[in-house]
Amino acid sequence: MTAVVMRGGRLGEMIKNSSVFKADAATRSGLWASGFGSQLTRILHVTRCLHCHLLAQNVIYLQEGSFVTSDAASSLYLMFQKQMTPLRINDLYTAPDSCEGRCEEPYSEEDECHCNAECERYRNCCEDYYRHCQPGGEWTEEAAHTREGFSSSRDAITDEDLLHVSEQLYRADHNKARPTDIAINPQYQASPDETDDREDRSPQPLYKYVNEELFSKPTYASFIKLLDNYQRVTGREEDVTAEELREQDNFLKEVMKTELMKKLFAFLHKKNRYGSEKEFVADLKEMWFGLYSRGNGEQDSSGFEHVFSGEVKKGKVSGFHNWIRFYLLEKQGIVNYFSHNFNGPWDTYPDVLGLQFSWDGFYKEVGSAFIGCSPEFEFGLYTLCFIARPGRACHLSLGGYSLSIQTYPWTKTTYGNGKKYIATAYVISP
Repeated sequence: MTAVVMRGGRLGEMIKNSSVFKADAATRSGLWASGFGSQLTRILHVTRCLHCHLLAQNVIYLQEGSFVTSDAASSLYLMFQKQMTPLRINDLYTAPDSCEGRCEEPYSEEDECHCNAECERYRNCCEDYYRHCQPGGEWTEEAAHTREGFSSSRDAITDEDLLHVSEQLYRADHNKARPTDIAINPQYQASPDETDDREDRSPQPLYKYVNEELFSKPTYASFIKLLDNYQRVTGREEDVTAEELREQDNFLKEVMKTELMKKLFAFLHKKNRYGSEKEFVADLKEMWFGLYSRGNGEQDSSGFEHVFSGEVKKGKVSGFHNWIRFYLLEKQGIVNYFSHNFNGPWDTYPDVLGLQFSWDGFYKEVGSAFIGCSPEFEFGLYTLCFIARPGRACHLSLGGYSLSIQTYPWTKTTYGNGKKYIATAYVISP
């Protein structure tokens, strides 16, 4: 049964004015003995908003974690119903995954998502946060500032900001492939009805030529070393060695030397998302390389593995949005290119391709990927969109052409103060 959330402020007023607190001594004593007295007192003494989840008529679960399943619970529930009769239900209840009526509510780990000004920083806002809690919505200006100096009004990342900074990052990709470095052969363009039929309509490989001198550049070399660190099938625990941890750190060190990532950090620092480059790098390591479970509790996945290396789940390719990984496996005969359903408008690199392929017999119906960009370019754009628009389309501009990226956070486990790992990130192909 889905829990409904009763807000503590209104609940406290209701209890304080209820017959429980006007009952005779014997009744109060009985309620206290049942455990209700101490629980209700805790509610009333907490000044910040608390949640009381009404899971059923005879079960009331308070945030402190105590359960009551007694006749007294049923009686109290009925009493609540009587007390609520003259009130608007919307004044007492809000959906647990919505910010309606919850703007600036203090953080609680019990919440599915959050609505205070810091949720943007921690990437755990409810999907309707921007509608209800941003300037112009139901949110007030005085609620914009927090003790850490973050202001949702001043530091909000606007659509115009994203268009501007993405063009900056595009121009800063100095390690991208030159037009002569890569030659591709897209061959057959599949219609929407053909992408799931698993027909190999392209007899030749996708890549005719790649100048592998690109791979000697520090960001490429450190990126490629990461690709063989994973078991592709979900449900198998990842065993991360000390050497692999060093490879993660080295990749982050190399990308942070680039102008592109320095510009990204400068932008996020200006928007008060990070106080220092050290904090930024530490968060990059957690959001991208932190392990979580896509299976039955095994630490079997991470954002980096899913997006760049690729996984196999339930017999299908999942993730796998990187051109370097594709080229290296196609060269070994492990990846077989079938067709493409989208070819971007760029006449230079990076370009974008939506493609169908098999990986050692496992099929990918539509796998979009940048072609010819540097590792830091993909890593940086996906990071930008995950921070700025988690769970939503992130609209960018690259060389004057529009492009959108979709990211999703992993919602089942978190790190730090409720921060969410990257579940996936990819280019949205029409």
